[in-house]
Amino acid sequence: MQLLFINKHMELLDFPGHRFSVAPMLDWTNRHCRYFHRLITKQALLYTEMVTTGALIHGDSHRFLHYSPIENPVAFQLGGSNPKDLALCAKMVEDYGYAEVNLNVGCPSDRVQNGRFGACLMADPQLVADCVAAMSEVVSIPVTVKSRIGIDEQDSYPELVHFVSTISDAGCSTFIVHARKAWLSGLSPKQNRDIPPLRYDVVYQLKKDFPDLTIIINGGITSLEQAEHHLTQVDGVMMGREAYHNPYILAEVDQRIFGATNEALSRSAVIEQLIPYIQEQLKTEARLNSVSRHILGLYHGEPGARGWRRYISENVSRLGADEQVILEALAFTR
Repeated sequence: MQLLFINKHMELLDFPGHRFSVAPMLDWTNRHCRYFHRLITKQALLYTEMVTTGALIHGDSHRFLHYSPIENPVAFQLGGSNPKDLALCAKMVEDYGYAEVNLNVGCPSDRVQNGRFGACLMADPQLVADCVAAMSEVVSIPVTVKSRIGIDEQDSYPELVHFVSTISDAGCSTFIVHARKAWLSGLSPKQNRDIPPLRYDVVYQLKKDFPDLTIIINGGITSLEQAEHHLTQVDGVMMGREAYHNPYILAEVDQRIFGATNEALSRSAVIEQLIPYIQEQLKTEARLNSVSRHILGLYHGEPGARGWRRYISENVSRLGADEQVILEALAFTR
């Protein structure tokens, strides 16, 4: 599916859809991380961290919403359960030029449950539908939902079908489904990423039963071979932690997943293009670590990877640390 969107500089851009995306990850996929990832892949859809409606409405909204045009296409993930608030925030997201607004119905943390958003919303499909309808009414960009396959004892396939059907009737045509259930009590967020078994078959069946919906699979995907296999069953693949810890895996995405013919940048060329960005950020931010922490995995699996990580980690906080730390670390990779 090819979509068009207008970024905040009113340029008409080609949006390649959801065939491959990098998952929203709290404290990780901020604007520095996304800028870095975009140097490696031009076509993967990138997601922001989850931001709550309260943070946008009552906090410094520009701090959460602003980003570099080079990051496009970017989707913005919202956390909330009040339809009016979500509609207001969705409009903010659209006004800043994001390609999509995504509602988080999958995060299992206690903090999220206390705010009545995240995975606990799977217990109330009609509320989620009301939220989607309110958001869709005020924006023209896609409104999507990211969920689990179930929660606690509400994990039967008919319950998942009811959830998807109810929300699709409200105007959502794209569902990103983490192929694990979530235990809202008894497991930590980290445990919820590993302990509940992966049920890819459930997501495959969902696509068969809802052929007109865009179904994206998420959870435990660690290679492009796995991604290519999933794409024989569903419309798209979302990769999370692997893309963060081993970011150069994204270098083959444009060619293997989207059929691009251009060659990816080498690792050193990625750093070369990142240096001007780091210099610019250091004019407004005191810490090199704001950017450098996201690039530690660039040489994952390569000779010198340990020296690269160690040198940056040991020198990033020294007085006056700047882009030279990154350039000096490159010596370990040659």
